[in-house]
Amino acid sequence: MKKKTEMTVLDSRRLTGEIWSLELAYAPEDIPEKILPGQFAGLYPAAGDLLLMRPISICRWDGEKGALRFVYRAAGKGTRTFTDLRKGDRIDMLGILGNGYDLSALQGKRVLLLGGGIGIPPMLELAARLSGDREGTGTEVTAALGYRDSSFFLREEMERYARVLIATEDGSAGTKGNVLDAVRADGTAADVICACGPLPMLRAVKKYAGEKGIPAYLSLEERMACGVGVCLGCVTKTTRTDAHSRVNNARVCVEGPVFMADDVDLD
Repeated sequence: MKKKTEMTVLDSRRLTGEIWSLELAYAPEDIPEKILPGQFAGLYPAAGDLLLMRPISICRWDGEKGALRFVYRAAGKGTRTFTDLRKGDRIDMLGILGNGYDLSALQGKRVLLLGGGIGIPPMLELAARLSGDREGTGTEVTAALGYRDSSFFLREEMERYARVLIATEDGSAGTKGNVLDAVRADGTAADVICACGPLPMLRAVKKYAGEKGIPAYLSLEERMACGVGVCLGCVTKTTRTDAHSRVNNARVCVEGPVFMADDVDLD
């Protein structure tokens, strides 16, 4: 669904440093009945000189409450405008966009979730959805979360749904290093990997998954202008030739952001 909708702010608060949580209310007719973890929406800054939407992954979806939650880093002029929002304010949203994680392929498996930095938020929705499949299906969820320091946003919430491993760049807690360092130190075994984070991390995850012979789903982070596949600003190289364009490219906002690791060329 590629629909622009005016949303109402339910909650806006700082979690730590430049990491913020934004919860928006929606009417049932404005949102699909099912949202996949890994999908995203485009939020529009209120400033008149900022025309383009900011793509932000969905952190949590509450169908009964009618709420979408986004956790984002206020890193630039556009996202910093979102920190001024208060309960009752209105904001334009384009969505829901992109393709998410294939839940049917994860049920009954030992699933390893890898989230680095602002790649952690979509892992929370995925863990929550998979946790409902544990009883009777044998789904096991381990989440390795990578932080710069001990500012552990979303850690406690993740612990409700998964066994959590922590990695910090400065070594202030957990394993010093990245998420794969934490996985290796723990000796975690998995049947499938789902990851979201910066490109160097995803390259390492793809290599690790290949060495272990484990299928991996990667959610790519890219700058996006339109979010609907028109501008071609978020094209990524693929290992397969597109049947329509006959080139080895895919649009992250449409064919992604979630891809099988073997289908994307990250070099």
